[in-house]
Amino acid sequence: MSDGAAIDRFLEMMAAERGASRNTLAAYRRDLEQAALWVKGPLADANVAVLRQLMADYQSLAASSAARKLSALRQFFAFLLDEGDRADNPALDIARPTTRRPLPRILTHDHVGRLFAQAEEDAAGEAPAAAAVRMLLLLELLYGSGLRASELVALPRRAIAGEREYLIVRGKGDKERLVPLSDRARGALDRWLPLIADGSLWLFPSGKSHVSRVRLFQMLRDLAGRAGIDPTAVSPHVLRHAFATHLLEGGADLRALQLMLGHADIATTEIYTHVDSRRLVELVNQRHPLAQMRDHIADVDLGSPSS
Repeated sequence: MSDGAAIDRFLEMMAAERGASRNTLAAYRRDLEQAALWVKGPLADANVAVLRQLMADYQSLAASSAARKLSALRQFFAFLLDEGDRADNPALDIARPTTRRPLPRILTHDHVGRLFAQAEEDAAGEAPAAAAVRMLLLLELLYGSGLRASELVALPRRAIAGEREYLIVRGKGDKERLVPLSDRARGALDRWLPLIADGSLWLFPSGKSHVSRVRLFQMLRDLAGRAGIDPTAVSPHVLRHAFATHLLEGGADLRALQLMLGHADIATTEIYTHVDSRRLVELVNQRHPLAQMRDHIADVDLGSPSS
């Protein structure tokens, strides 16, 4: 069997059984076809020594890129092993490049407040511009529901469920989840729906399709500039991170955040929801049982007679 046929079968499995997105499938195809060219022989027959040499050639790449390429190889050989085309998975014997996932930039409560103040001012009055109402709803859903930019712009009109308490969101891996709608978001939604053309398939239509991620990025930065905030500090991803961080600060647990953010692995949520180290110290000092024991001991000491 040729490498091309083996890669095609592998990608078909990833799409059908694991729900891999088109972007993921395209990245795996590039990585595997590149590896096949480097090996200069059947990639499916490569041994540990060959793969180690291949990974050594990837040392000039960012650790995250090399780790992704190794992940593609591991999954490819795992597939061949399951299919009976190989008796082992040689990629398992190669150490994974060390990566450190960078934390997203943080948006302060003050910055968020200024964004909303500007958006609400733009959408105020009896007959505000449709674009201003749309921007207000987009902002409410980015910060109030933590949607990814790609999920937000591609929301179908039918995503609104029941009494409008939830949105039905199709996220990574083509998986659906329910995302709660805040009262504020529902209010903005009620203002926006009458402004959508009848028969529109999208919640945020534009031309024959929906608003693009690039356009969302541009609108958000324009809003930030008018709100007196450095536009380069604001993006849909930063607002999604602010949603998670501020919820965590407010007492939400990681499991709830994992569900709302649509993360398959809670480890991703732990990285994504950065908490200021000072707040962690404050939590230990104020909420830990030892803090209560300390206060009790202090009271006893103050109440005891002097010797």
